[in-house]
Amino acid sequence: MSEILKQENPIAALKNLSETELPKLAEELRDVIIKTVAVTGGHLASSLGVVELTIALHRVFNTPKDKIVWDVGHQAYAHKLLTGRYAQFKTLRQLDGLSGFPKREESPHDCFNVGHSSTSISACLGMATARDTKGGNEKVVAVIGDGSLTAGLAFESLNHAGHLKKDLLVILNDNEMSISPNVGALSSFFSRQLTSDFFVRLKRETENFLDSVPKIGKDLRRLAKKAEEAVKGFLTPGMLLEAFDFDYVGPIDGHKLEELVQTLENITHMDGPVLMHVVTKKGKGFPPAEENPHLYHGVGPFDPITGEVKKGSSGPPSYTSVFGKTLTELAEEDDRIVAITAAMLEGTGLNTFAERFPERCFDVGIAEQHAVTFAAGMATQGLKPFLAIYSTFRQRAYDNVLHDVCLQNLPVTFCLDRGGLVGADGPTHHGVFDLSYLRHMPNMVFMVPRDENYLRHAVATALNADGPFAFRYPRGAGTGVATVKPQPLVVGQGEKLREGKDGVVFAVGHLVAEVLAAAETLSAEGLDLTVVDPIFLKPLDKDMLVTEAVRTGFVFTVEENVLQGGFGSALLELFCEAGVTVPVKRIGLPDKFVEQGSQAELRARYGLDVKGIVATIRGALKK
Repeated sequence: MSEILKQENPIAALKNLSETELPKLAEELRDVIIKTVAVTGGHLASSLGVVELTIALHRVFNTPKDKIVWDVGHQAYAHKLLTGRYAQFKTLRQLDGLSGFPKREESPHDCFNVGHSSTSISACLGMATARDTKGGNEKVVAVIGDGSLTAGLAFESLNHAGHLKKDLLVILNDNEMSISPNVGALSSFFSRQLTSDFFVRLKRETENFLDSVPKIGKDLRRLAKKAEEAVKGFLTPGMLLEAFDFDYVGPIDGHKLEELVQTLENITHMDGPVLMHVVTKKGKGFPPAEENPHLYHGVGPFDPITGEVKKGSSGPPSYTSVFGKTLTELAEEDDRIVAITAAMLEGTGLNTFAERFPERCFDVGIAEQHAVTFAAGMATQGLKPFLAIYSTFRQRAYDNVLHDVCLQNLPVTFCLDRGGLVGADGPTHHGVFDLSYLRHMPNMVFMVPRDENYLRHAVATALNADGPFAFRYPRGAGTGVATVKPQPLVVGQGEKLREGKDGVVFAVGHLVAEVLAAAETLSAEGLDLTVVDPIFLKPLDKDMLVTEAVRTGFVFTVEENVLQGGFGSALLELFCEAGVTVPVKRIGLPDKFVEQGSQAELRARYGLDVKGIVATIRGALKK
């Protein structure tokens, strides 16, 4: 048994196990996941919760021919182990290692890259439609968490799937709903019977017979359908899914392998779209994660025996906590302030605000588009909404920002947490596009604070604004400066931090500190640099930027954003309009999706640490 995961094709071995051997495999999977994540960190609770479901899926279906899409992908650790990646699993979420999410480039068993939520049903419906167009017979399965089902995209795809009536299985992984034992057991039995070969065949033959009865056949069929729905509605929460023309099956205990396998085998013989409701427990099999699934959702290294999370060295508070405390502080004095997030209350530091002002804090679930337009509606009525969403997830509501906020010039503030490189979650989570996708929106003001104090000033400046306002701040600890009272800044005014004659470096956000350190290093080599913090990406401090460029004769821009359309591009546009012809060297991220790795590793790899900045500037100036 212990050798199954080490085999080149563990799925083949899994299919040959007896039913009594399957629970032992589940224990082995949990043991490997716990011991690995204890070292690498990662999404523990969600992956532990779907171990039995993963075993059942790979026992019944045949990937990579059959397609399984995990939504969100952070629950796919057991899937990775069962599809031949045991040897690489120790590199999970490490630089050049195994991704923490399904990745097509990594394995043929990963048929869709999933790092954001609520995409699985749409993707699977597309795959099922392609299958039917090409004349294939593979099965297509979407495994979607209950949190992911809060997004509009999921309901749009459910509606379309019901209309197309494609053979498609959607598994709702419900790890929040509590079902009483009696009702759960009864409905589970009921669902297994309704999906059996006998019942499915009997139902189809009965429908065909009723359709053939003259005059009253169709009425009798409608009556029978209503009776079936009434029974399902009484025993299960499946009426909503029936309204989408899905056959609803469940709830099924997601930790009983025999029931899972039997139900999945029955479903393979059903036609049309089916939703299977599976109830699981986050953190299953690891008591600390069962008791506190939120802590172990995305956790750093911990003791695999006690569950105690290993604390890093003490240091400055995080930018996230500084933001949350500042917003709470200002809300004490201004009752127009409301806070909104999308299933990231603690992740964005708004838990402090929620405890103090529960009636003014709104978590809309994984529904970023709704969050933005919801905020816009509030703003039309005189409130000051602060919308705290990770930069990578804010991308999902691009049109809502443009059409519902900027077009109407509404005072909604976008607080972009995790701006820049975020680390081990990799390309789906890096917030390295926001400087590009927000600066071209009319009416938008965009500020990039360089430290904790300027983050506090950003909140105050946004509160004082009468139109759309955005500011971004990085993941991790601040610089450790002593904080002062937040004050509104003059919009569009930068600040010169160091005077020099050999060139000027315009540095954005938290990289200002790296640039100042680089300037000191280069000063010892005889290169004297001016350093300017533009503070605002939009509007730019045109007079200062042009003046310093002309005075020094050589310009560098440094940003933790893709170079396409970012701050450096904005500067080039400005110089073109002003007729400035000084040479410009842009330092930032290339035109690619940046891989996973620690923030320090990635900054070193792409020349955004002190050493890299020094090398680039030295090389350019000494030419």
